[in-house]
Amino acid sequence: MKLGILSCSPNCYSTRRLREAAEGRGHDVKVLNTLRFSIDLKQGEPDLYFRSKLLSDYDAVIPRIGASITYYGTAVVRQFEQMDVFTTNSSAGITNSRDKLRCLQILSRHHIGIPQTAFVREKRDVLPAIERVGGTPIIIKLLEGTQGVGVILAESVKTAEAIIETLQSTRQNVLVQKFVAESRGRDIRAFVVGDRVIAAMRRVAEGGEFRSNVHRGGRTESVILDEEYCETAVRSAQIMGLRVAGVDMLEGKDGPQVMEVNSSPGLEGIENCTQLDIAGAIVDYIAAQVDFSEIDVRQRLTVSRGYGVTEIHIPEGSEIIGKTIDESGLHERDINVLTLYRGTTVIPNPRLKRTLEPGDRLLCFGKLEAMRGMIPEKTRRKRRPKVKQLDTEIGAEGVDL
Repeated sequence: MKLGILSCSPNCYSTRRLREAAEGRGHDVKVLNTLRFSIDLKQGEPDLYFRSKLLSDYDAVIPRIGASITYYGTAVVRQFEQMDVFTTNSSAGITNSRDKLRCLQILSRHHIGIPQTAFVREKRDVLPAIERVGGTPIIIKLLEGTQGVGVILAESVKTAEAIIETLQSTRQNVLVQKFVAESRGRDIRAFVVGDRVIAAMRRVAEGGEFRSNVHRGGRTESVILDEEYCETAVRSAQIMGLRVAGVDMLEGKDGPQVMEVNSSPGLEGIENCTQLDIAGAIVDYIAAQVDFSEIDVRQRLTVSRGYGVTEIHIPEGSEIIGKTIDESGLHERDINVLTLYRGTTVIPNPRLKRTLEPGDRLLCFGKLEAMRGMIPEKTRRKRRPKVKQLDTEIGAEGVDL
């Protein structure tokens, strides 16, 4: 396998370990400075030039895109995708995970546990936002901070208002986030490769520091996560479009609370803590994917008009719960189940006698009209009546706004 590592820091620990692991397994590996690429676009022939020379063929690349070059770095990754080169993380996944607000918006939509968060611009909205997330103390975060930079604990409302006003005056976008008291100074980093957590560590802040980042002087301890935490980490990475990710979670009283999904997780801290060969696991995963490369079924299976691929979710109360795939009537509707997703378990080409359960997700190919009819109508959460506003504007008629 010919492997490229996209990195502007060839001597940093993570890049060096990935290169050593690939070479130790007999692969041809090159570290490519992300900023030295040129992108050429013409009909039907997407090309990349490296140091002004046409790039040779690669089987796979590992993007190690720093926050300061996100736009250009993801453009390069996107070009590799257009050239059908396997990438451990998609360009969209890197972009989505790099923006903390966008990341939390996506995870929230998919019912992943997250700390309650607010994003405001107007000064008058700050106090209501603080109250909505549970009051002080609160966490204030810059949208694109890394390694604990731009994360501030505000103990009082006055302090929080002053910090937010100061940051906004410098055109910084900030999040207001609930302070999970039971997890103060501690968090979990789960390292996801493919569809499993291959290592995890707990990071604990030292002294009076509330940030547990290793770069902040925090200590680490190896942990074995239970199924709930593993499932949350894997689902979060998959939802973001990342095959290799570091998922940071707080240990809340209601279960895991995802703070961030990192698309370029460092290897030094977790390898030293767990004494595991994380770099080797990443390289082995890539080699397996290159040998049996994925096919974009959405592009390959839409040759017939009216047919396509979609994902069908089976909610509580569905009429097909408890029935086998054979008994569900899907085949009669011209719908074929390609893959069944159950929690973090992936079941390709499931048997017709497999019983369907609530929460199952079915990747199906078939008649689009028939599949559309199986998707439940979206329901909007009813908002509570704004009584004071009704009294002054239209009278208290009990109308939903």
